[in-house]
Amino acid sequence: MTTELLAPLDLAFWHLESPDHPMHLGALAVFGAAPDGIGDEAPLDLLATRAAAVPRLRMRVRDVLLPVGGAAWSVDKDFDVRRHVRRLELPPGDFAEQTARLAGELMERPLERGIPPWEMYVLTGAGRPAGEGSFAVLVKLHHALADGMRAVAIGTGIFDQIADARAAGTRRARPAPPRSWLPGPWQVADMAKGRLGELGRALGIGASVVRASRLDPRGTPALTAGSSGTRQLATAVLTLEDVRQVRKAHGGTVNDVLLATVAGALRRWMLERGEQLPDRDPRSDPRALVPVSGRRPSRARQGAGSGGGSGSGNVLSAYLLGLPVSEPDPLSRLTAVRRAMDRNKKDGPSRGAGAVAVLAGQLHPLAHRLGAPLAGSAARILFDVLVTSVPLPRATLSFGGCPLREIYPMAPLARGQSLAVGLTTYGGRVHVGLVADGKAVPDLGGLAKNMNEELDELLRATAPTEAAPATPAERPEPAPAMPAEPAEATVTAEPAEAAVTAEPAVAVGADLAG
Repeated sequence: MTTELLAPLDLAFWHLESPDHPMHLGALAVFGAAPDGIGDEAPLDLLATRAAAVPRLRMRVRDVLLPVGGAAWSVDKDFDVRRHVRRLELPPGDFAEQTARLAGELMERPLERGIPPWEMYVLTGAGRPAGEGSFAVLVKLHHALADGMRAVAIGTGIFDQIADARAAGTRRARPAPPRSWLPGPWQVADMAKGRLGELGRALGIGASVVRASRLDPRGTPALTAGSSGTRQLATAVLTLEDVRQVRKAHGGTVNDVLLATVAGALRRWMLERGEQLPDRDPRSDPRALVPVSGRRPSRARQGAGSGGGSGSGNVLSAYLLGLPVSEPDPLSRLTAVRRAMDRNKKDGPSRGAGAVAVLAGQLHPLAHRLGAPLAGSAARILFDVLVTSVPLPRATLSFGGCPLREIYPMAPLARGQSLAVGLTTYGGRVHVGLVADGKAVPDLGGLAKNMNEELDELLRATAPTEAAPATPAERPEPAPAMPAEPAEATVTAEPAEAAVTAEPAVAVGADLAG
């Protein structure tokens, strides 16, 4: 397929973007040195070769006459992978700090329009060839191009294990048949019936959104701010076994424990900043938007590996969750999170106010084009912070023989908000990527530190004599602050793209919903 209309939600992400609010997803992967070392340009050449082999990465967005206000994906006939893949040498200094600083600067910049909306960078130490010591790869994909599940299927294609399986060609992906933009006569009645059903659902979701909207649009002061257009990164590393130990003792899911850890870390951070905590009223607590994917893993692989096809757009909804920062007891915070998520799951991701993404899918393309500025400004009346999880294959991953050591997901900031939290599990650790407005949150490193301290507190509260937190020697050393679900996946041979399976299906991550 060479042309495919953007799905309504893809179109919304495309038009929500502004110079100060780029709508791309990101990931920062840190690799160790290869056992025998590799050449200076080898990582760049390898990255270019593997990215060029992904058909989805050859697609660009162009406007169309019909439907009015719509746009379509089409193959870029002048595609040149070297316009998207670059190598940058870091200035002298600590590798982790310099990588973070440069990654923050690169994440500030919107992707170029008119060409396929993605970029990848190889970041190497000053005066040191990639492969001789650690190096990093930064990936940027526009949210219109991929939701979290699809981004994983695309992004993991650079790893040796996925690329080798693809090259083996054990399975052939069948090309999706072209879709006509005009319905046939036998489709009209079914379409009319379907649209009536969608309209009823949209009205129900719209009512939920209105009920959940806050009369005070200021939200939580610590998490809302006018945009400066700058980005800052910070990271933390949690021990997955510690998270599972808390879950085993208190029930719920690993994701409930992670969400409670985020809530506790925010509470600590707000107190350190001298922020006034909300009253002991759950309605005054900051709200998190927790994305949920409606995509099955096989559909993610198919869409990523083809040039398009049905189901290749964003397929997601979300839950709204009050983060109980007003609650001083860590176990009470965990209980509050678990109960709230249980209620969300009982209602389903397409029924509550968090299903605003589903509502967006019912709108005409012209509404997205004209209403994007208003919709972007309305985010703060619904939620204060995005908390999302990205699933990875559980296999040990490498790039050009260099082992993957750390990987941090990065989510975009909604207009008027200053913080987004991304989590992913790899190698027995939970990697936390924090993205913040650089001027609104100059102390982002403190929040990263508090993630570890809050998990330690949960462990102490769980079993003071039997489950003490790991000693500094036992605990993985957290990645330094960066200035400026348990469901795990398996890898299978998929020639067109990375074959990633995960349960529950997640979006910009979202196994936080599971």
